[in-house]
Amino acid sequence: MNELVALGKAGAAVRKANAEGRGALVGYLPAGFPTYDGALDGLKALVDGGADVLELGLPYSDPVMDGVTIQRATEVALAAGLRTRDVLSTVEKIAAYSDVPVLVMTYWNPIERYGVDRFAADLAGVGGAGLITPDLIPDEAAEWVVAADEHDLDKVFLVSPSSTDERIAMTTAACRGFVYATAVMGVTGARDKPSALAEPLVTRVKAATEVPVGVGLGISNGDQAAGVAAFADAVIVGAALVNALGDGGPAAVRALTEDLAEGVRREPSAAAGR
Repeated sequence: MNELVALGKAGAAVRKANAEGRGALVGYLPAGFPTYDGALDGLKALVDGGADVLELGLPYSDPVMDGVTIQRATEVALAAGLRTRDVLSTVEKIAAYSDVPVLVMTYWNPIERYGVDRFAADLAGVGGAGLITPDLIPDEAAEWVVAADEHDLDKVFLVSPSSTDERIAMTTAACRGFVYATAVMGVTGARDKPSALAEPLVTRVKAATEVPVGVGLGISNGDQAAGVAAFADAVIVGAALVNALGDGGPAAVRALTEDLAEGVRREPSAAAGR
Protein backbone atom coordinates (compact mmCIF):
# COMPACT_ATOMS: atom_id res chain seq x y z
CA MET A 1 0.00 0.00 0.00
CA ASN A 2 1.22 3.53 -0.80
CA GLU A 3 2.63 5.14 2.37
CA LEU A 4 0.48 8.26 2.11
CA VAL A 5 -2.66 6.19 1.55
CA ALA A 6 -1.80 4.15 4.64
CA LEU A 7 -1.47 7.37 6.64
CA GLY A 8 -5.02 8.42 5.77
CA LYS A 9 -6.19 11.77 4.41
CA ALA A 10 -5.07 13.85 7.38
CA GLY A 11 -1.74 12.06 7.68
CA ALA A 12 -1.05 12.53 3.98
CA ALA A 13 -1.75 16.26 4.32
CA VAL A 14 0.63 16.50 7.27
CA ARG A 15 3.39 14.61 5.48
CA LYS A 16 2.92 16.76 2.38
CA ALA A 17 3.59 19.82 4.51
CA ASN A 18 6.57 18.13 6.17
CA ALA A 19 8.01 17.32 2.73
CA GLU A 20 7.97 21.06 2.08
CA GLY A 21 10.21 21.54 5.14
CA ARG A 22 7.52 22.85 7.47
CA GLY A 23 4.94 21.86 10.00
CA ALA A 24 1.31 21.36 9.06
CA LEU A 25 -1.36 23.66 10.47
CA VAL A 26 -4.48 22.04 11.93
CA GLY A 27 -7.25 24.51 12.72
CA TYR A 28 -10.27 23.84 14.97
CA LEU A 29 -13.71 25.46 14.97
CA PRO A 30 -16.97 24.07 16.38
CA ALA A 31 -19.94 23.49 14.09
CA GLY A 32 -22.83 25.88 14.59
CA PHE A 33 -20.85 28.77 16.12
CA PRO A 34 -21.74 31.58 16.08
CA THR A 35 -24.44 30.28 13.73
CA TYR A 36 -24.62 27.40 11.28
CA ASP A 37 -23.64 29.67 8.37
CA GLY A 38 -21.16 31.57 10.51
CA ALA A 39 -19.29 28.35 11.23
CA LEU A 40 -19.16 27.54 7.52
CA ASP A 41 -17.72 30.96 6.79
CA GLY A 42 -15.16 30.51 9.55
CA LEU A 43 -14.07 27.14 8.17
CA LYS A 44 -13.74 28.59 4.68
CA ALA A 45 -11.57 31.34 6.17
CA LEU A 46 -9.37 28.65 7.72
CA VAL A 47 -8.96 27.03 4.31
CA ASP A 48 -8.28 30.33 2.57
CA GLY A 49 -5.80 31.37 5.27
CA GLY A 50 -3.63 28.28 4.76
CA ALA A 51 -4.77 25.51 7.12
CA ASP A 52 -3.65 22.03 6.02
CA VAL A 53 -6.25 20.08 8.04
CA LEU A 54 -9.58 21.18 9.50
CA GLU A 55 -10.83 19.98 12.88
CA LEU A 56 -14.59 20.43 13.21
CA GLY A 57 -16.01 20.25 16.70
CA LEU A 58 -19.23 18.34 17.29
CA PRO A 59 -20.90 20.34 20.11
CA TYR A 60 -21.68 18.29 23.20
CA SER A 61 -23.56 19.14 26.38
CA ASP A 62 -20.81 18.00 28.76
CA PRO A 63 -17.47 19.13 27.25
CA VAL A 64 -15.38 18.37 30.34
CA MET A 65 -12.03 18.43 28.51
CA ASP A 66 -12.58 21.80 26.84
CA GLY A 67 -11.71 25.23 28.19
CA VAL A 68 -14.14 28.08 28.72
CA THR A 69 -13.84 29.48 25.18
CA ILE A 70 -14.84 26.27 23.45
CA GLN A 71 -17.44 25.40 26.09
CA ARG A 72 -19.22 28.70 25.54
CA ALA A 73 -19.09 28.33 21.77
CA THR A 74 -20.60 24.86 21.90
CA GLU A 75 -23.30 26.08 24.28
CA VAL A 76 -24.26 28.72 21.69
CA ALA A 77 -24.47 26.08 18.97
CA LEU A 78 -26.56 23.68 21.05
CA ALA A 79 -28.89 26.45 22.23
CA ALA A 80 -29.60 27.26 18.58
CA GLY A 81 -30.68 23.65 18.00
CA LEU A 82 -27.59 22.21 16.29
CA ARG A 83 -27.77 18.44 15.86
CA THR A 84 -25.38 15.77 14.65
CA ARG A 85 -26.93 15.83 11.17
CA ASP A 86 -26.06 19.54 10.98
CA VAL A 87 -22.43 18.70 11.75
CA LEU A 88 -22.42 16.17 8.92
CA SER A 89 -23.94 18.68 6.52
CA THR A 90 -21.23 21.15 7.53
CA VAL A 91 -18.59 18.55 6.67
CA GLU A 92 -20.28 17.97 3.33
CA LYS A 93 -20.29 21.66 2.42
CA ILE A 94 -16.68 22.21 3.43
CA ALA A 95 -15.57 19.07 1.58
CA ALA A 96 -17.27 20.48 -1.51
CA TYR A 97 -15.48 23.82 -0.99
CA SER A 98 -11.97 22.42 -0.63
CA ASP A 99 -9.95 19.21 -0.60
CA VAL A 100 -8.44 20.09 2.80
CA PRO A 101 -9.20 17.05 5.02
CA VAL A 102 -11.95 17.53 7.62
CA LEU A 103 -11.68 15.60 10.89
CA VAL A 104 -14.56 15.71 13.36
CA MET A 105 -13.49 16.25 16.97
CA THR A 106 -16.08 14.63 19.20
CA TYR A 107 -16.74 13.13 22.58
CA TRP A 108 -17.76 9.52 22.26
CA ASN A 109 -21.29 9.62 23.70
CA PRO A 110 -22.89 11.38 20.67
CA ILE A 111 -21.39 8.77 18.33
CA GLU A 112 -22.74 5.90 20.40
CA ARG A 113 -26.18 7.47 20.43
CA TYR A 114 -26.10 8.02 16.67
CA GLY A 115 -24.79 4.50 16.00
CA VAL A 116 -21.09 3.87 15.45
CA ASP A 117 -21.24 2.18 12.06
CA ARG A 118 -24.01 4.47 10.89
CA PHE A 119 -21.96 7.53 11.82
CA ALA A 120 -18.84 6.15 10.13
CA ALA A 121 -20.80 5.45 6.96
CA ASP A 122 -22.47 8.87 7.00
CA LEU A 123 -19.21 10.72 7.72
CA ALA A 124 -17.44 8.94 4.88
CA GLY A 125 -20.44 9.60 2.66
CA VAL A 126 -20.19 13.38 3.09
CA GLY A 127 -16.43 13.44 2.51
CA GLY A 128 -15.16 13.48 6.10
CA ALA A 129 -11.62 12.25 6.79
CA GLY A 130 -12.17 10.70 10.22
CA LEU A 131 -12.50 11.39 13.93
CA ILE A 132 -10.49 12.82 16.78
CA THR A 133 -11.85 11.19 19.94
CA PRO A 134 -10.47 12.84 23.11
CA ASP A 135 -12.32 10.68 25.63
CA LEU A 136 -12.02 7.34 23.81
CA ILE A 137 -8.98 5.18 24.47
CA PRO A 138 -7.88 2.40 22.10
CA ASP A 139 -8.65 -0.26 24.72
CA GLU A 140 -12.34 0.65 24.46
CA ALA A 141 -12.46 1.56 20.78
CA ALA A 142 -12.89 -1.83 19.08
CA GLU A 143 -16.25 -0.96 17.51
CA TRP A 144 -14.95 2.37 16.20
CA VAL A 145 -11.75 0.82 14.84
CA VAL A 146 -13.72 -1.74 12.84
CA ALA A 147 -16.14 0.90 11.50
CA ALA A 148 -13.37 3.36 10.68
CA ASP A 149 -11.32 0.79 8.83
CA GLU A 150 -14.36 -0.38 6.89
CA HIS A 151 -15.09 3.16 5.74
CA ASP A 152 -11.46 4.27 5.24
CA LEU A 153 -11.56 6.87 8.02
CA ASP A 154 -8.73 8.28 10.12
CA LYS A 155 -8.56 7.40 13.84
CA VAL A 156 -6.84 10.07 15.90
CA PHE A 157 -6.26 9.17 19.54
CA LEU A 158 -4.61 11.28 22.23
CA VAL A 159 -1.49 10.95 24.36
CA SER A 160 -0.39 13.24 27.19
CA PRO A 161 2.71 13.90 29.32
CA SER A 162 1.36 11.42 31.88
CA SER A 163 1.13 8.58 29.32
CA THR A 164 3.52 5.71 29.97
CA ASP A 165 5.75 4.46 27.17
CA GLU A 166 3.56 1.36 27.01
CA ARG A 167 0.43 3.48 26.66
CA ILE A 168 2.05 5.63 23.99
CA ALA A 169 3.04 2.54 21.99
CA MET A 170 -0.47 1.09 22.19
CA THR A 171 -2.16 4.38 21.33
CA THR A 172 0.05 5.22 18.38
CA ALA A 173 -0.39 1.72 16.98
CA ALA A 174 -4.14 2.37 16.82
CA CYS A 175 -3.82 5.80 15.15
CA ARG A 176 -4.30 6.63 11.50
CA GLY A 177 -3.96 10.22 10.33
CA PHE A 178 -1.81 11.53 13.16
CA VAL A 179 -1.27 11.19 16.89
CA TYR A 180 -2.69 14.04 18.96
CA ALA A 181 -0.19 15.01 21.67
CA THR A 182 -1.90 17.09 24.34
CA ALA A 183 1.10 18.76 25.87
CA VAL A 184 -0.84 20.61 28.56
CA MET A 185 -2.31 18.82 31.52
CA GLY A 186 -5.92 19.86 32.12
CA VAL A 187 -8.50 21.51 29.89
CA THR A 188 -7.84 23.13 26.54
CA GLY A 189 -7.42 26.84 25.85
CA ALA A 190 -5.05 29.51 24.55
CA ARG A 191 -2.02 30.28 26.72
CA ASP A 192 0.64 32.97 26.89
CA LYS A 193 3.52 30.57 26.25
CA PRO A 194 3.92 26.94 25.20
CA SER A 195 4.32 24.18 27.75
CA ALA A 196 7.81 22.86 28.43
CA LEU A 197 6.27 19.38 28.41
CA ALA A 198 5.58 19.47 24.66
CA GLU A 199 8.94 18.67 23.11
CA PRO A 200 9.84 15.78 25.47
CA LEU A 201 6.42 14.24 24.82
CA VAL A 202 6.88 14.47 21.04
CA THR A 203 10.31 12.86 21.36
CA ARG A 204 8.77 9.93 23.23
CA VAL A 205 5.96 9.57 20.71
CA LYS A 206 8.31 9.68 17.72
CA ALA A 207 10.34 6.88 19.28
CA ALA A 208 7.22 4.71 19.14
CA THR A 209 5.74 5.44 15.72
CA GLU A 210 6.16 6.68 12.16
CA VAL A 211 2.68 8.22 12.28
CA PRO A 212 2.81 12.05 12.27
CA VAL A 213 2.58 13.79 15.63
CA GLY A 214 0.39 16.86 16.09
CA VAL A 215 0.68 19.07 19.16
CA GLY A 216 -2.11 21.03 20.80
CA LEU A 217 -1.10 23.19 23.77
CA GLY A 218 -2.86 26.54 23.69
CA ILE A 219 -1.10 28.06 20.66
CA SER A 220 -2.43 31.50 19.82
CA ASN A 221 -0.04 33.21 17.38
CA GLY A 222 2.51 32.67 14.65
CA ASP A 223 5.52 32.92 16.95
CA GLN A 224 4.23 30.10 19.15
CA ALA A 225 3.33 28.07 16.07
CA ALA A 226 6.87 28.45 14.75
CA GLY A 227 8.32 27.20 18.02
CA VAL A 228 6.15 24.09 18.07
CA ALA A 229 6.67 23.40 14.36
CA ALA A 230 10.40 23.14 15.08
CA PHE A 231 9.82 19.74 16.75
CA ALA A 232 6.27 18.59 15.88
CA ASP A 233 4.86 17.44 12.55
CA ALA A 234 1.64 19.41 12.97
CA VAL A 235 0.56 22.41 15.05
CA ILE A 236 -3.03 22.30 16.33
CA VAL A 237 -4.84 25.54 17.15
CA GLY A 238 -8.33 25.78 18.63
CA ALA A 239 -9.36 28.31 21.26
CA ALA A 240 -7.54 31.24 19.64
CA LEU A 241 -9.41 30.63 16.37
CA VAL A 242 -12.74 30.32 18.20
CA ASN A 243 -12.05 33.63 19.93
CA ALA A 244 -11.17 35.21 16.59
CA LEU A 245 -14.41 34.02 15.01
CA GLY A 246 -16.51 35.21 17.93
CA ASP A 247 -14.81 38.61 18.18
CA GLY A 248 -14.06 39.48 14.57
CA GLY A 249 -15.84 37.03 12.29
CA PRO A 250 -14.34 35.20 9.31
CA ALA A 251 -11.97 38.06 8.48
CA ALA A 252 -10.32 37.69 11.89
CA VAL A 253 -10.10 33.93 11.46
CA ARG A 254 -8.37 34.35 8.12
CA ALA A 255 -5.93 36.92 9.50
CA LEU A 256 -4.99 34.69 12.44
CA THR A 257 -4.73 31.63 10.18
CA GLU A 258 -2.38 33.48 7.86
CA ASP A 259 -0.21 34.44 10.85
CA LEU A 260 -0.17 30.84 12.08
CA ALA A 261 0.53 29.52 8.56
CA GLU A 262 3.47 31.90 8.28
CA GLY A 263 4.70 30.64 11.63
CA VAL A 264 4.77 26.97 10.67
CA ARG A 265 6.70 27.92 7.52
CA ARG A 266 9.59 29.63 9.31
CA GLU A 267 13.11 28.26 9.04
CA PRO A 268 13.22 26.38 12.39
CA SER A 269 10.65 23.87 11.09
CA ALA A 270 12.94 22.97 8.20
CA ALA A 271 15.64 21.95 10.68
CA ALA A 272 13.37 19.95 12.92
CA GLY A 273 14.68 16.58 11.80
CA ARG A 274 11.27 15.13 11.05
